[in-house]
Amino acid sequence: MRRSARRRRTVTAFRDGGTVVVCIPAGFTRAQERVWVDRMVTKLAAQDQRRRPSDDALARRAAELSARYLGGRARPSSVRWVANQTTRWGSTTTADGTIRLSDRLQGMPSWVVDYVLVHELAHLLEHGHGDRFWELVEAYPRTERARGYLEGFATARDLPIADVDDGADPAAQLPG
Repeated sequence: MRRSARRRRTVTAFRDGGTVVVCIPAGFTRAQERVWVDRMVTKLAAQDQRRRPSDDALARRAAELSARYLGGRARPSSVRWVANQTTRWGSTTTADGTIRLSDRLQGMPSWVVDYVLVHELAHLLEHGHGDRFWELVEAYPRTERARGYLEGFATARDLPIADVDDGADPAAQLPG
């Protein structure tokens, strides 16, 4: 809890490491403080849920994206977050239909996560990065924007980006 003499009416909250910090006007009563702390903690929890969906929510989203953009033909056996992917945003094992997304995507805009999901779902239908594969992926309307976002993210973090000339998808690579 941070009280500010300069703050008159606004209340803000943010995370500082593992701590929630709520900034309120110095003139708030203890009752107002309790109300606003509860409200802001609830709001942050809801934001976290949207930005960091569970494995079950991720699997449901993959099913929705498959239905919308791939005619429902891509049916993964599981979709989950993993912490051990240090060179890719996602990966697919076509033999057993599993999809894994790097937990580094958590907190990124949902349309970026959706793009990586569509990319991995497309691998269940087409193994390589050939023309047919890209036709499937490009059914997702934000493909180019998401690829640019991921490349920009890597650049901003001063991480290496895969060379486009090597045939790989630079946005599918997770540098560092």
